[in-house]
Parts: sequence; C-alpha cells; structure tokens
Amino acid sequence: MEKKYIPISCDFYDEIELLALRKSTCKVIFRNVNEEEEMIEGVISNVFSKNKEEFLVMDGEMKIRLDRLVSINGMPLPDVC
Repeated sequence: MEKKYIPISCDFYDEIELLALRKSTCKVIFRNVNEEEEMIEGVISNVFSKNKEEFLVMDGEMKIRLDRLVSINGMPLPDVC
C-alpha cells in the first residue's frame, strides 16, 4: 500500500513543469515501491494531479508520484514545501 501523499515544494514543481514544456531530456532518480532508488532518463511528457496526488509522466508511459522523487538532473527534491 502506498504511503499518504506529501506535497512537494512549489518551486520544484515549477521546475518540473518547465522541463516538461521544454521537452528536455532529464535524468530522474526516484524511490520505487520497495524504497529502492531507480534512475530513468527521458522526456517528461506530462505533469498532473489525480485524487489529491501529483505525478509526472516520462516519455508518455512511466508515471512517477512526485513525492517519490529524489532528484531531477542532479537537483535534489527539497525537504520543505
């Protein structure tokens, strides 16, 4: 079962939206369901909210909940909102 969603920093969210708009190739590190870090490289194709949770979509396929992010392009996810 997934933990309760914790909103991320608004500034970091804005950075994610900019990367999606620019269609930049990104290196995304996130924690999977086993709490292990994974890395994926690709283009962020969408950022959206559903059921009070925020997600990004990589290359139109892989969906990552934003509070599972560790870093994007070496920028760590801030600890504060």
